[in-house]
This record gives sequence, structure tokens and C-alpha cells, in this order.
Amino acid sequence: MVAETVTDTDHIPDDLRRALQEVKDPEIPAISVLELGIINRVESEKGRVRVEITPTFVGCPALDLIGEAVKKRLCRVDGVKEVEVSFVMDPPWTSDRMTPEGRRKLKEFGIAPPVEEGAGFGVHVPECPYCGAEEGEVHNLFGPTACRSIFYCKRCHQPFEGMKPV
Repeated sequence: MVAETVTDTDHIPDDLRRALQEVKDPEIPAISVLELGIINRVESEKGRVRVEITPTFVGCPALDLIGEAVKKRLCRVDGVKEVEVSFVMDPPWTSDRMTPEGRRKLKEFGIAPPVEEGAGFGVHVPECPYCGAEEGEVHNLFGPTACRSIFYCKRCHQPFEGMKPV
């Protein structure tokens, strides 16, 4: 088997891709690690798989859970004997690494996807994931996790979380 290095997740071998698609973010179980865009690199050679993961934020408390879930799931793929997971900060994760499917699932889960790059951190209120209104306000820049803020929709009167753009 020839070594394969992947930085573009479109070229991950199908069996590994399907397995990684099943690994969900423990804080947002509606979205996979692939859809979140945190898989940076996958190398596979002679039954050994190495995965680089770029965290959304330094100090993310879910990293150990994500790393273990990736190892556990990839070890169940035929031919995989060993899995090594490492966390890297270069290149840094940005919210534009999320897939369109990930953004859709995030919204269905009730969390507004991050606003497009250039909209301004903490200034632009995202569209409400419940009613679609853009008539909201910032309730708190610090949400339940470092990567989310809390907003309030003036139309449907619902508080909602939104991922911070990075």
C-alpha cells in the first residue's frame, strides 16, 4: 500500500471517510468532525493511520473525547491496526472550514452557523436558527463553550446560540 497524505478531505479513502463521518462532536452531536472541518490531515500506510486534528479553539475541553472517538472508530475499519491522533494548531481552524452540510446541520440543531468571514466578530448577529430572522441582538459574547455566543431573536423571542466566526 502506498502512503497517502491528505489535507483535502475530499481525497480521504472511502472507508476512512465513512468512519470519520460517524464521529460526532461531543458538544454538538449533530455534526461530524469532518463537517466541522477539524480533520486537517490523514495518512494511511500498512494498517497504520495517522490523523491530525485542528481544534476550533486552544484549550477545547472536548479534545480528549474527540481523539478517543476517532481512534476507536477508525480501529474498527478493516485493515486498520493502529491509529495515532495528534492535535495541531497550524494551520489554525477557521469557521470557513465547516462544510455547507455542517452549517445546515448546525442550524437544524438550533445553533446559528458562524457568519461569513469579514462580517466582524461580535458585531454581526447571525440569522435566528428557529425563525430565520436577522432581527436579533447579542445577549452574551461568552456562551456555554469558548466557540459560541448567546443571542436573542427579537422576532420569535427565543434565545439562541451561535458559533463565533474565526
